[in-house]
Amino acid sequence: MKRVLFAAALLYFLIVSPMRAQDISGDWQGAVGTGEERLRFILHVDQSADGAWNAKFFSIDQGPDGIPVSAITFHGTELAFSIADLKLSYRGTVSVDGTSIAGKMKQDGTSSVTLHRPTSGTAWPRDIHCACTASFISVEKGVKLEVLDWGGAGRPLILLAGLGDTAHGFDDFAHKLVKKYHVYGITRRGFGESDSPPPSEANYNADRLGDDVLAVIDALRLVCPVLAGHSIAGEELSSVGSRHPEKIAGLIYLEAAYEYAFYDRAKGDVNLDANEARKELGNLVEKGGVDNKSLSELLTQLPALEKELQDQRDKVARLPENPPEPAHELGPEEAIMLGQRKYTKITSPVLAIFADPHDLGPMPEYNAAGRAAMAKFMADHTTTHRSEFAAGVPSAQVVGIPNADHYIFKSNESEVLKEMEKFIAALPQTD
Repeated sequence: MKRVLFAAALLYFLIVSPMRAQDISGDWQGAVGTGEERLRFILHVDQSADGAWNAKFFSIDQGPDGIPVSAITFHGTELAFSIADLKLSYRGTVSVDGTSIAGKMKQDGTSSVTLHRPTSGTAWPRDIHCACTASFISVEKGVKLEVLDWGGAGRPLILLAGLGDTAHGFDDFAHKLVKKYHVYGITRRGFGESDSPPPSEANYNADRLGDDVLAVIDALRLVCPVLAGHSIAGEELSSVGSRHPEKIAGLIYLEAAYEYAFYDRAKGDVNLDANEARKELGNLVEKGGVDNKSLSELLTQLPALEKELQDQRDKVARLPENPPEPAHELGPEEAIMLGQRKYTKITSPVLAIFADPHDLGPMPEYNAAGRAAMAKFMADHTTTHRSEFAAGVPSAQVVGIPNADHYIFKSNESEVLKEMEKFIAALPQTD
């Protein structure tokens, strides 16, 4: 009997006791994706004096800035956290020895992700990138933006990040460019270390963001830089290029020449036209339905918008259903989407690089039919915008890279560098 009791006591101390004593404070490392799409992250967890948990999430391959975790709980061996801004959640179980957490991460789909407690020999630095000089430049009263300077010699080149990213996401790419250009990067207002004014359309519309870029150009006293932007930065490129072409030498759209960058008047666009109708409806409601201008605008807009909505319904009819997104407050990302503008005339020299067709990855959240439907939808979407941009900006050099990722400057770095260097070399020289 004593032997049995001793065995039970030993089992308790080896298994149950460590579980109770576990402390999840500190850093945890994990990764999502594979190959070129693999992204590493660090979850740093703290416990306050009152016992509450808090954490920051560092996507170190995209930049050194930490993102506050919206909610985190730890009960027994179960850890759960979520980040509202990224629409990301995680739930996992801590191992008996407290060195790993096995669980599921949800963001667009569901992935198995194991977090590991790093040792001094396996720890990843939060800032993995080469040194650059960071400064903060005022673009309007109360708003300063983080501006990176990677150095280099030659024509000035400014890199603008996609939605939710910071200039640090270009760190690796920028160091391939400094051999030929003096490379800068701007972190958009509302993100990273840049100031975040209240998320209103006035503070985040496309021309306001374009004005921020112009303010940085003036502050740095740059003469006709080349602007290169990824994804939503296409709207800043088009804002600057259509309003102040004399300020720049050329525009490079990296998977960025979509509807927010160029509006085809003949075909319209459901997102931009719905946005415009929303504004007029808001004006009408504010004035109690007594606003002749808004009524006239809506009567003009709605027939075309109705057709666009019908076309869009047909396009998405076969797409797999996504789970409803939880409600959250308006943030900078939403304010930017609501502040898009219709750019119809771009006269600056232009290079537009598309991932055509996109490499959408394995899409484990969908079955075979769902993956096929999503691939067709994205292929049609890209081809349509590529042809509209080429027709609407006939002087542009439009390039398609097959099976590239949306982060095309990462998935197909050498091809993008080659196209950029060829384009910039052909631009007129400035004094």
